[in-house]
Amino acid sequence: MTATIFILTTALTLLFFYRALQPRKPRLWIPAWLILTAVLGISGFYQVTGTLPPRFVFLLGPAFLVILYAFLSKSGRDTALKASLKWLTLLHVVRIPVEWVLLQLHYEGLIPDLMTPLGYNYDVLSGISAPIIYYFTFVRKNIGWRGLLVWNILCLLLLINIVTIAILSAETPIQQLAFEQPNVGVTYFPYVWLPALIVPMVMYAHLAGIFQLLKKKDVLTS
Repeated sequence: MTATIFILTTALTLLFFYRALQPRKPRLWIPAWLILTAVLGISGFYQVTGTLPPRFVFLLGPAFLVILYAFLSKSGRDTALKASLKWLTLLHVVRIPVEWVLLQLHYEGLIPDLMTPLGYNYDVLSGISAPIIYYFTFVRKNIGWRGLLVWNILCLLLLINIVTIAILSAETPIQQLAFEQPNVGVTYFPYVWLPALIVPMVMYAHLAGIFQLLKKKDVLTS
C-alpha cells in the first residue's frame, strides 16, 4: 500500500513537472534516471555502507548537479523563466502524500521520527498551503508577487531543513543524528525516487519560481 502510493506520488510529481516546463521535446534523461535508480535500489546498491564516497551521495548528487547546471547555463535560466508559475506552485501538493509515506516508513522502522511530522519535519505545511496559495494568487489574485516570493522562500527553507536532517541521519561517515534508527528507508526501491527525483524537482520548482519572480515582477499580470 505504502509503496503503491509512493509510486503514484512520483508519477504525479513528474506530471506536474512536465506541465510546468512544457517541454517541446521529451527529456529522456528523466525516465533513464528513474530506471537506473530503480535498478540500483532493487539490487541493494544504495544499502551498502562504509564506502567512500558514501553511496547515499549517488542518490542526491546527480540531480542536484543538474539543478546547478540549470541555473548556471543560459538555456537553463531561459527554461526557468518560461516555466509555468502556476504549475510550479501546484507541484508542491505532492509533499502531502510524501509526508504520509515518510510516517509509514517510520512506523516500519526504516527512518527516524526526526524525518516525520512527529519530529522536526514541517514540510507538510508546504503541501497543504500550496493549493491555498495557488487559489489566492492565480484565481482570486489577492496575493501579489511579493507574497508568492515569500511563500517560496519559506517553503524552500522547510525543504532544506528536512533534506539536512535526512542526510545527517543516513548511515554514512558523516552521520550525526538518529543512530538508534538511521535513515535507511530511502535506500530501498521505490523510495530511492524521493531523494533522486521528487526532492530535486520540488527544490527546482521553488528555485525557478523565486528566479522568475525576481526577474519578472510583472509575471503575475503578464
